[in-house]
Amino acid sequence: MKKEKKPNHLIHSFSPYLKQHAHNPVNWYPWGNEALQLAREADKPIIVSIGYSACHWCHVMERESFENEEIARVMNDAFVCIKVDREERPDVDQIYMEAIQTMGLNGGWPLNVFTMPDQKPFYGGTYFQPGQWLHILKSISLALREKRNQLEASAREFTKAIAITDTEKYGLGDHGFAATADDLKQMVLSMKAYFDRKEGGMKRAPKFPNPTIWNFLLTANAVVDDSEIHDQVMLTLTKISNGGIYDHVGGGFARYSVDDKWFAPHFEKMLYDNGQLISLYSKAYQVKKNDRFKEVVFESVEFVQRELMSPEYGFYSALDADSEGEEGNYYIWSENELERVLGTDAAFLKSYFNTRPEGNWERGLNILHATGSKEEFAKKQNLTFSEFSAKLSRARSGLLKIREGRARPGLDNKILTGWNAIMIKGLTDAYHAFGKSEFLDLAKKNAVFILEKCMADGALLRSYAQGSKPLHGYLDDYALVIDAFWTLYQTTFESRWLTAALDLTEFTLHHFYDPSEELFYYTSDSSEQLIARKKELFDHVIPASNSVMAQNLYFMGAFLEKQSYTDISKTMVSKILPMLKTESRYLANWGALFSYFSHTPVEIAIVGKKYLEFAREIQRFFIPNKVLVASQERNDYPLLKDRKAVNGKTTIYVCFNKSCKLPVHSVREALKQIKNYFPFQA
Repeated sequence: MKKEKKPNHLIHSFSPYLKQHAHNPVNWYPWGNEALQLAREADKPIIVSIGYSACHWCHVMERESFENEEIARVMNDAFVCIKVDREERPDVDQIYMEAIQTMGLNGGWPLNVFTMPDQKPFYGGTYFQPGQWLHILKSISLALREKRNQLEASAREFTKAIAITDTEKYGLGDHGFAATADDLKQMVLSMKAYFDRKEGGMKRAPKFPNPTIWNFLLTANAVVDDSEIHDQVMLTLTKISNGGIYDHVGGGFARYSVDDKWFAPHFEKMLYDNGQLISLYSKAYQVKKNDRFKEVVFESVEFVQRELMSPEYGFYSALDADSEGEEGNYYIWSENELERVLGTDAAFLKSYFNTRPEGNWERGLNILHATGSKEEFAKKQNLTFSEFSAKLSRARSGLLKIREGRARPGLDNKILTGWNAIMIKGLTDAYHAFGKSEFLDLAKKNAVFILEKCMADGALLRSYAQGSKPLHGYLDDYALVIDAFWTLYQTTFESRWLTAALDLTEFTLHHFYDPSEELFYYTSDSSEQLIARKKELFDHVIPASNSVMAQNLYFMGAFLEKQSYTDISKTMVSKILPMLKTESRYLANWGALFSYFSHTPVEIAIVGKKYLEFAREIQRFFIPNKVLVASQERNDYPLLKDRKAVNGKTTIYVCFNKSCKLPVHSVREALKQIKNYFPFQA
């Protein structure tokens, strides 16, 4: 009879990632006072092991090392072992990721860091093979006995380096600020050098979608009007939607492709990627009415609803890459399977999806991907576009039904507040582009979920804790929720979303803002004190919380005519400006904000009975730098004050930099006024 494994201290964790390790022979603790106090009292070094549920190599290291009895015995005897879900505790992850980089090592996950009992790091790395890991454990244990003073000195130096201010580290300061189109062109030019002009995206493998970059370029192009930018964005989005990184059966995107052609995905699906890409494809559709972009949005929203939505309208975090111990098992096909499911349509659909009898990937299996447009393929097959679309729709339904009978990838059912806000933004942008009321309804239901389930005493929580001890929200949670609520207000003109956004903005200014550096800390003044209090400046796959917050202050400052908000936003981007001019790839969301400052916002006020209808029509167009307010009658908001429906007709007021055009009574006339000042695609 197989002996049942005794659980460790992770057994009561809410995080699925921590629970995955709850029956390891390693005596894991979650990050918290119990483990940290034990380390101090026992005078034991700490292993901080950080990962996340959808991380493939995290699972590999668990199977190889953390399930190994001999390795576990060494870890338990010599160390206090702490497991951290980086998505639940990004503050801890930030500190130890920076520590690894300070040591001159490459960061990544799993992240394994050795610290002294006081949490100060002295060594670490990412994935280690079992023999290598065991050797490191024994070597560090010996070094602690024989050379402890040297390790303590190293730990002090690394901690000192981590705690250095961003002003010192990056030379931030008062560089003055004049946002010009020439500077914006320089930022775009620095990015162009990295364009992959054949396959889209950037010249690199693996290839990440990086929606922040393409959103910046779409936004900047509304000012600089550069055909190269337009073409690269459209090429990139077309290639991504054709590649294996896109799920042609069930919709939605994997996190990245391991190759440089978007072909072979690392199969995990993250909520934050899909929310941002839904937003990006919706905006791209506004610029160029590409039906493929519309399909991608509709299919991806269906995926999120079907596989990542809770009964309470919260959105789960991720789907794992693996099922039944194999990466991608849920998503790949043999040609025999395709023939059984597709029947008489098999031959031409196998051609469309580029499958091979021997497989186009591993183990004789195929990743479905396209290499050209549907229109081109239908023409080659002597089919009308509608005939081909009908066949493809039947095929997708059949394949999806078969796939749903397979063993499913693991679900990370954490409901993270900030990631849900990203999805609200994506759904709202999709509503703007396509006018599908279900998108807006779903966004509002999720926003109500955040208000009711992810807040306590006026403050945001990191996640919907479902009975576990709630964690305070971080700056990204606040910034992303403010952005989502502001966008909802600009769509519905329901005051509760504006009120909520303003309340959270004031909370953030009081509890996160650092007046000495004029930027925001990642943690609030009531969060757990770690060995350093960090700021998030660089835009990664999710925009930096400081750049999102600066944009929030920009738009709400313009809307409320609140100069203090505008000044903070301007100061923030001015500090980043020297880096932004040369490293725009890593500061793309800051670049979008700079483009707004380089071309003052369009202020649009609509008053009258048809205010929602008129606003809805304006929202169909990609006008990134706008402040829009609409109401049946005048009210106290600055842009609506003293404004009225002229002669009883719904009236649109278009203003630029506090100078207004003549009021008009049709969207067509308003768009003409806007386009004379602010070029956009109509």
